[in-house]
Amino acid sequence: MNTVAITPRRLLLALVAAGVIGGTGAGIVVGHHAQANPAPVALATPAIQAAAPGAAALPSFAQITAQNGPAVVNISVTGSTKTAMADDGEDDDDPQPAARQHGGPRMDPNDPFYEFFRQFGIPAPGMQQAPRNVPTHGLGSGFIVSPDGLVLTNAHVVKGASEVVVKLTDRREFRAKVLGADAKTDVAVLKINAKNLPTVRLGNTRDLQVGEWVLAIGSPFGFENSVTAGVVSAKGRSLPDDSLVPFIQTDVAVNPGNSGGPLFNARGEVVGINSQIYSRSGGYQGVSFSIPIELASKIKDQIVATGKVRHAQLGVAVQEVNQAFAESFALDKPEGALVASVSPGSPAEKAGLQPGDVIRQMDGQPIVASGDLPAWVGQAQPGQQAKLSVWRQGKPVELTATLGDASDKSSAKQARNDDAVGKGRLGLSLRPLEPQERREMSANGGVADGLVIEQARGPAAAAGVQPGDVLLAINGAPAKNIEQVRAAMAKAGKSVALLIERDGNKIFVPVRLG
Repeated sequence: MNTVAITPRRLLLALVAAGVIGGTGAGIVVGHHAQANPAPVALATPAIQAAAPGAAALPSFAQITAQNGPAVVNISVTGSTKTAMADDGEDDDDPQPAARQHGGPRMDPNDPFYEFFRQFGIPAPGMQQAPRNVPTHGLGSGFIVSPDGLVLTNAHVVKGASEVVVKLTDRREFRAKVLGADAKTDVAVLKINAKNLPTVRLGNTRDLQVGEWVLAIGSPFGFENSVTAGVVSAKGRSLPDDSLVPFIQTDVAVNPGNSGGPLFNARGEVVGINSQIYSRSGGYQGVSFSIPIELASKIKDQIVATGKVRHAQLGVAVQEVNQAFAESFALDKPEGALVASVSPGSPAEKAGLQPGDVIRQMDGQPIVASGDLPAWVGQAQPGQQAKLSVWRQGKPVELTATLGDASDKSSAKQARNDDAVGKGRLGLSLRPLEPQERREMSANGGVADGLVIEQARGPAAAAGVQPGDVLLAINGAPAKNIEQVRAAMAKAGKSVALLIERDGNKIFVPVRLG
């Protein structure tokens, strides 16, 4: 065996080059005796190429790309959007065209020139113009999951599309049919008319570990089949948009055009669909999110089978359990989903859930953050029974709920039925707070219970109540739901005092009912 003599400095450089220090994990053979002034040691050159025991080598990104790149596609989308035309000679880039159209002086319809403008299609000064269709174009990515042309991508990539074109790496282009799209999970399935197409291998996220290498292929800014790599930063991440997705967070560079592209693990298996980024600039800032492939596959199977997707519904609004809540409820740690409200007639109410309950498990799966609950429920099927482990007044309680269908709007319609309060004496159209609105109000120090005012008419509008205000109380009585509003109005006299929250401030508004 040939050997070479090296100095300690050269040994250190060799260690770095071999990957023993900050490298790929290759090892070398060195002497075992440490000396104050070490003499040159013998380095076994063949051993430089041997892997050190227990060391993890970098995945071959080139091999993953070569094997899977042909199955990653570029998606071009054409659509249209309605835009109101400007009436002062400026273009449509004005961020507030409608405000400008309404802000100027209006021509009297009795003016003799009014009919002239109308007949010739020329907008009269101050005249509201009919919206026009403006062409829109978009780019995204996707990947082929079956040889006969099924393609997975994001729902937001093909939203509003009138034409979708899928382009392969061999430059072939196909018009695609959108078989279905699910906005709740941001997954869409396309179909192109082709055979014997290259496909990706689907993996799973159960074995995916935080810190593991991952690789993305997509078309950022239209640069087709661009490859970026990074590591898994977190799993099961809930985002503040009430998404049903337990996202994979990575530091893989994802930019506009990457949406819908695959995220690969070190074995070359797809573990996610690149979907979102967290950014204050609009571009990549080191945090990106991917939809787990198991969830995407469930959505795909439903779309292929029925053309639509069904999600389950429990019927609760929840918020985070912080340390203060944990101490108040005698919890051992600040985990779970605190039930803020229960929808009337919902599966949650039928199961016996109450405001103040803390849901800690669903079918044995821990609920650590409040976002874990909607993610679990959203992936379940309507009619499915779920066992709930609940913490109530310092004691564990076991409940069973039969999940409802999220597409059933009967409960929402009931909550919005404001005939007794809106079109009657008060003049308000009300709806319950959405979970995201509750969280924002809580984060800003506000009260996370109340009803959002969608429209204000009659006495309420005259008193200065505005859409977007949150009604908290009427004459001191809580207004957490429509029933409480009806009860308060039944006792009201000729005027009521409304407690509302507006821009983080609570104010009383006196309303004279007549």
